[in-house]
Order: sequence, then structure tokens, then C-alpha cells
Amino acid sequence: MTTTAKNLASGRGWQVSDVICTAVAGDRLFEEEHRSFCVAAVTRGTFRYRTNQGTAMLAPGAILLGNPGACYECGHEHGAGDRCLSFHFTPAYLERIVADVPGAKRLGFAGPRLPPLPALASLLAQAEAARETGDGEAFEELGLRIAGAAVAATTGSPGIAPTPSRRDQKRVAEAVRLIELNAEQPLSLTEIADSAATSPYHFLRTFRHVAGMTPYQFLLRTRLHRAAVRLRASEEAISAIAFDAGFNDLSTFNRRFKREMGETPGTYRACRSSAKSSGSAAGRSL
Repeated sequence: MTTTAKNLASGRGWQVSDVICTAVAGDRLFEEEHRSFCVAAVTRGTFRYRTNQGTAMLAPGAILLGNPGACYECGHEHGAGDRCLSFHFTPAYLERIVADVPGAKRLGFAGPRLPPLPALASLLAQAEAARETGDGEAFEELGLRIAGAAVAATTGSPGIAPTPSRRDQKRVAEAVRLIELNAEQPLSLTEIADSAATSPYHFLRTFRHVAGMTPYQFLLRTRLHRAAVRLRASEEAISAIAFDAGFNDLSTFNRRFKREMGETPGTYRACRSSAKSSGSAAGRSL
């Protein structure tokens, strides 16, 4: 086998894999079949992709598109190997996304690929960073956003969401309270959307519009804020604070804390200790 696929994350109706191909020019081509809708971001290498939707040369930044039941071949006449972040969606899951993209009506991709698009550059960078850092929790939102952007691009829709209704704003407010009450627990976007009685894609766009960030970003910031308060207010072990806040491992907590707060948890706590010591010395001098 010249291709390996590592499952990075999955949920109800979706799954994402890190797919690495080591094929070279001259290797025999094998016909394969898409078992679900595929939206795969090429992150390294080039290859020729042939399916009944057409034939295209794919390079980093491009998006491979596949429909369930469609047969395809990938060839490497012009370079060895490639790597992709491959998102897969069931028809029912993608149908809900299509229903929520303004102007989109067709379920299925007419073409074999999307070229590198400025509108997708930031999303693809976030997805690749999530792969490199092992941030599996981020992929549900990223997959939804990438699929929605792909549907909008292939149908010519601008993908602009309408202004949230009062009902949608109420849903977001209730979701915020749900996240605040359960921030230390595993919370998927689908679970939160179900509690709001709406589709995950519609809920994601509405939440971003109303709150100015995604549900996952809000969840992370809530966890980090609570951890920061405990770091300043207690002498508990940093690992205990991290796990209680909802992080699965200390290295992930340290990395995200530094990214958000600008310093490591240890340095953040040390600043509190220094300030406390300085205050005590000033009091004694008076």
C-alpha cells in the first residue's frame, strides 16, 4: 500500500483523516471509490485526480471534491507523494449544510476540485495547525466551515448569512449559558446545536455572527479564564487546575494558555507571587 490514513477526529456524520501517499511516477494506478462526500485539503505534494466529475491537477492549497459512489484514480506522473487532510461527510450531514448555505440547492459536487482560494486560506491553515498540534476538538467546527465554503464556492453562492433573528439570538444566549455551566466537560458542536434545536452549520454561523467567535473558541476561552483565576488565587498544582478546567493533558493546556495569555501558566503564577511579595514588603516599610 502506498497510502496510509490516520483518523484524527470523528463525530455523528463526519470524520477527518490525515492521508499520506508515497506513490511515485510509474506506480500502478488503482481505482478507488468514495464512500461518502469528500472534501480534502492538499497540504503537500502534487498529483493528478481523475473521477467522473473530471480530471484535475491538485497542489497544496487546492481542495479535492468527491461524491459518494464515484470512482477515482490518483496519479503521480509529475512528483512523488502527497499529503491531505481528508474530511468525509454522510449525505444527510452534507444535505443540512447545503440547506443552510444561501443560494445553494444541489447536493453533490459538479467538479473534481477547487483551486487555492483566498477565502479558504485561513481555514486551511487552522486545520493544518490543528493536525500538527493534535487539537482534535477543533476539527468538528473546521470541517463544517470548510464544507460550507466548498459548497458556496462550487455553487457560486457568496455564502453570506442573514442577520440573526431574535430567536437565533436567544439560541446563542442559551448556548453560552450551557457552555459556561459545562465548560469542564467534553462538548461537541453537534450536542450544543441539538440543544438549540438547529443544524450544526446554521448554529455555527449564527453563533459566530452574534458572539464574534465560534462555540469552540468560546469554550476554550472560558476554560482558560477559569484556569487563570485559579492560578492567581490558589496554590494548587498546575496539572490539577488544567484537568479540572477540561483539558485532557498538561502540554495542550500549557500551549493554549501561552497562546491566549502571552506567557506560560508557571510564569503567570510567578507574576502573581512577585506582586504579592512586593505588596507585603511595601506594607512593612510603611
